[in-house]
Amino acid sequence: MCLGIPGRVIEVGRERDLLMGKVDFGGVARKVCLEHVPDAVPGDYVIVHVGFALSKLDEQEARRVFALLEEMGRLEGGAGQ
Repeated sequence: MCLGIPGRVIEVGRERDLLMGKVDFGGVARKVCLEHVPDAVPGDYVIVHVGFALSKLDEQEARRVFALLEEMGRLEGGAGQ
């Protein structure tokens, strides 16, 4: 099973003829390949897996996923206590 994480595009540009961007994951920014979502612009939310943005999603759905991941973290963190 693969896990894609939502992030917000903050920069878009070309590097070595590849469409790349800087994506913010809740305060941590990483370089991501945007070739699979060439219409992504700063402010868009994308699903990223191993450094590749695979699809776009709307802000409401991204926030829903963030809340779900946060809840999972709380449940996991409390399981061993």
